[in-house]
Amino acid sequence: QVQLEESGGGLVQAGGSLTLSCTASGRTSDTYAMGWFRQIPGKEREFVAAISWGHWGRLNSLYSDSVKGRFKISRLAYKSTVYLEMNSLKPEDQGNYHCASGDTLETVMRGSALDAWGQGTLVTVSS
Repeated sequence: QVQLEESGGGLVQAGGSLTLSCTASGRTSDTYAMGWFRQIPGKEREFVAAISWGHWGRLNSLYSDSVKGRFKISRLAYKSTVYLEMNSLKPEDQGNYHCASGDTLETVMRGSALDAWGQGTLVTVSS
């Protein structure tokens, strides 16, 4: 079983930056992708970004159109940690950010057949 632990959420002014972290632990041998979703109460979760890696360390990433060019996802392999650097934040970016993991980039992007889902970290953007 895979466990995910997120951190880094908080309050930031519009236009500011924040970096989220997600660390995976447990049986991660079949985990080759991790990503982020955000959710606001009463709304469906929204895919934000994901990153995948192969046996040879090649990285691929995917972003939603709403964050492309402002957010950057990265991975530090030896820490089993994925980061989401969020820049030029807007009030509509706020929500509970959940980390997710799976076996492929598509699995994580679709949010289906995930092997883990984190508790979430709250991001609040003031205007």
